[in-house]
Amino acid sequence: MLTLMKDVPENVLGVVAEGMVTAHDYETVLIPAVEERLEKQDKVRVLYVTAADFQGYDAGAMWDDAKLGLSHLTAWERVAVVSDVEWIRMMLHAFSFMMMGRMKLFKIEELEQAKVWVAE
Repeated sequence: MLTLMKDVPENVLGVVAEGMVTAHDYETVLIPAVEERLEKQDKVRVLYVTAADFQGYDAGAMWDDAKLGLSHLTAWERVAVVSDVEWIRMMLHAFSFMMMGRMKLFKIEELEQAKVWVAE
């Protein structure tokens, strides 16, 4: 499940991934939120947090994630990923070169630093 965060700076789109993330989550939560931001501004700053109960993504969610990233390739100004899930951290290290904006990984205990970095 994806949930939008309320306690983030105004210029940041905060998202929490909990349990199993599905294509439905992308299509009803994340994609509309990104599209709404891009109607008002040229670039998006995202704070993406995996909760303690995060289990992973279904195939549809992975496909929607790739489509969202590629369809707005130059729209990502800053992305802060806050996670202790090792495979997510490894994937981001491997594929972060594809991001046009700045991306930075944080551990869960660094959430407050991630909020500051993504908003500055």
